[in-house]
Amino acid sequence: MLTLEFPRDLLFTGAIFGLAAFIWAGWAQERPPKHWLWRVVLAAIGLGGVALVAITVPAVVRNWSEPSALVVGGPAFIAYVIVFWVEVVAMVVLAILASRRGRSDLHAPLILAVVGIHFIPLAWVFAQPILAVTGVALTIVAIVATRLSTTVAARSFWCGLVGGAILLLVGTVCVVTGFGALG
Repeated sequence: MLTLEFPRDLLFTGAIFGLAAFIWAGWAQERPPKHWLWRVVLAAIGLGGVALVAITVPAVVRNWSEPSALVVGGPAFIAYVIVFWVEVVAMVVLAILASRRGRSDLHAPLILAVVGIHFIPLAWVFAQPILAVTGVALTIVAIVATRLSTTVAARSFWCGLVGGAILLLVGTVCVVTGFGALG
């Protein structure tokens, strides 16, 4: 599931996924179930994400000269930039459409679905199959979240709880593997 050719990219992925886990755990605070335990779980995901960033960013900086799948101007870099901008445009358009239809409850699932889908082509860009698996998992979470009742919790809660946990788990695996590959 992980290739060891670019350990710096694994560390960078871990940092990005840690930040994303923190953000999704925060968005999940919109309207979680009433029991206090859910807030503790969300806090744990958020703090885990922050810890992953804190551990990983200095290592990424120290190892910046290591090889990367992204070489500025190369095909992988161009593909990354295209995928990134398609993702941004899709999120903005979907958020506007959902708002115009009075369905702001769908913002989180739509954003999570776009994030998930964008990881699928990035699996080839970064030569990391785990990104495709992560993308499929996040997209499934987003789809399921659109089907859940909003009486117990907001859709953003489910996206943040499960999506944040997935990002934290995969980010941790990338970091541990990246550190191991660097020696």
